[in-house]
Amino acid sequence: MSAPIKIALPGFGGRMGQMIFGLVQNESQFVITAATEADGSALIGEDISAGTVNQNTGVIISASADILGVDTDVIIDFTRPEATIEHVKVALETNTAMVIGTTGLNQSQEKQIAEAAMHIPIIYCANTSIGVTLLSQQVRQIASMLDDSWDIEILETHHNQKIDAPSGTALALGRAAAEGRSVSLEDARDSGRDGITGARKKGNIGFSVLRGGDVAGEHSVIFFGKDERIELTHKANNRIIFARGALKAAQFIVGRMDQANLRGYFTMDDVLG
Repeated sequence: MSAPIKIALPGFGGRMGQMIFGLVQNESQFVITAATEADGSALIGEDISAGTVNQNTGVIISASADILGVDTDVIIDFTRPEATIEHVKVALETNTAMVIGTTGLNQSQEKQIAEAAMHIPIIYCANTSIGVTLLSQQVRQIASMLDDSWDIEILETHHNQKIDAPSGTALALGRAAAEGRSVSLEDARDSGRDGITGARKKGNIGFSVLRGGDVAGEHSVIFFGKDERIELTHKANNRIIFARGALKAAQFIVGRMDQANLRGYFTMDDVLG
């Protein structure tokens, strides 16, 4: 039996951190060897098993990002853009693989991740769900088969605490549609309609956003043709699907290290093969 994959988990007390921790407790192929929280968190100084029925692990939650690269195979990061970039620096310094599911990164931050991937293996994706990955593949294929007389609209719904809009997943779906049409999403994107906007511009990819309640995530891509339309939808009933996908991604990226492929920029498409 191979040794368990050693995971460093920044943002341990967050929704995704807690879900990943919960899954790891029941998975023998993973172990958490480092965990961090933001300065001021009441969790700092606690054992990661505090508040559970399990005995202490000896892994203490820290405010220092430096511990993430110590005795670690992979850093799984679902934090905030500024924190993620700091964690990328740690990964570079310690030659540690990363799985990044943080959303809301700007172009400069995404460029830093791509540059880091020239030196270490990184999976960066807005959504680690297997279902959303398959949805994105289908959107790309369908968009490549339809001309720009078909209007493309992306509708996404999330809980009322989400701070970025459109969601990273919606933008990723938009990029998939743009790739299928061989255009740039930056050139075709149409979002934030309000007031007298004029007629819809041919070839644009539109975005609409809903926020409310505790919705884990719903995304629809709609292709409007003359007298017909195609609708593709993914609904996340529980955020646990993102945690499962993140662990699957961790297995993949650590495997790249084992194969001596010590660098590269990957997505969930690569994870699914």
